[in-house]
Amino acid sequence: MEILATALGLIFSGDAELARIVRLSLFVSCSATVLSALLATPLGTLLAITRCPGHRVLLVLGTAMMALPPVVVGLAVYLLLSRAGPLGSFGLLFTPTAMVIAQTILVFPIILSLTHQAIAPLAREYKPLFAALDTSRGKQVRTLIRDARFAVSIALLAGFGRALAEVGAVIIVGGNINGQTRVMTTTIALETSRGNLTLALALGLILVTISIAVNAITHKISRLGECYQVTR
Repeated sequence: MEILATALGLIFSGDAELARIVRLSLFVSCSATVLSALLATPLGTLLAITRCPGHRVLLVLGTAMMALPPVVVGLAVYLLLSRAGPLGSFGLLFTPTAMVIAQTILVFPIILSLTHQAIAPLAREYKPLFAALDTSRGKQVRTLIRDARFAVSIALLAGFGRALAEVGAVIIVGGNINGQTRVMTTTIALETSRGNLTLALALGLILVTISIAVNAITHKISRLGECYQVTR
């Protein structure tokens, strides 16, 4: 209880180190989610409206990648960005950029699969209309994403939650460097091993609060989507 009280005091005192760690965590996770969304949302929609050679294989691979071990992704990105790797000359290893890259790879299949699942039924419903109006692929994608915006938003929040909770990949490519690449999850692991439970618990409370907020927003969006479907 004393540790809990001290942790709460650390949070409400506006501790500079705590604030820096939280800001970096949110920056990395939000950046990875946005990058993944820009790629995965239109691609998932295209997979829902097109049938091409290897279509089923792409869907299976996308779903299978949701179970990618984070440490394997971290290792792959590490090898890619290391001095001996193909992108080593850019000096991105042990920087927030490397962490964003690793989290983007982890979040991408989640948003892709959830977007496809949400839009596929809508695409079948709209198919005769698109054919009658001779609608271009680009306009089909924009229309479906707009009409399935509630479900797509839930997919983005799921991806953000996955990125925010990530430990294995970011600690490999980020190095958990104090003041540079230390995020909430890696700091909790480090400070717990050191016995500094106050900082670890403070960050844990913040992380749980953000997770609850994300889940609350997801639930609200889901309810809005249900109301929208009823009024259509």
